[in-house]
Amino acid sequence: MADTTPSRKPIRALASLALIFALPACAAASGDYPSLAVRDAERPRGTIGAPEAPAPAIPVPPRITSADVLERAASLRSNAVAAHQRFLAAAPAARRAVSAGAGAAPASDAWARAQVALADLETHRSLTAVPLADLDALLVDQAARLDPVAEVARARNDVLALVAEEDRTLAQLRSRIR
Repeated sequence: MADTTPSRKPIRALASLALIFALPACAAASGDYPSLAVRDAERPRGTIGAPEAPAPAIPVPPRITSADVLERAASLRSNAVAAHQRFLAAAPAARRAVSAGAGAAPASDAWARAQVALADLETHRSLTAVPLADLDALLVDQAARLDPVAEVARARNDVLALVAEEDRTLAQLRSRIR
């Protein structure tokens, strides 16, 4: 069955259109809105001057390196020195093994003993370098907190010198063997 009632959509559309055109007339007809001009109370008055004397500076206490940090740096340096002593004790045997394997053919017994002696010496060098990495981390931590770094840097430089000496020894021995 078909719906015979007329559609109300066109009537609603015409009514909405009439309202849209009537709204501006309502707004223009009313004159009770306040003015948007600046009022006397909104105008700036007086002046703001600079203070007569600057505020006193707040003294900053001098920063000192904590005893824990100093103790940690000294302990790491001591560990590196002990590892370096072990390196120095193992170096003569490594020198003898490298001298014996210097002219030997690769994969020969003398050559293999020289390689093992070099690996042992490199292990001692690694044990000296571990405290250096910890000192680097401690130094960065101190600097990030804006704390003094002189004592930590001094310990780090001491350990760095030990590692550099070991590196020179290893480079010299490696250059003698193929």
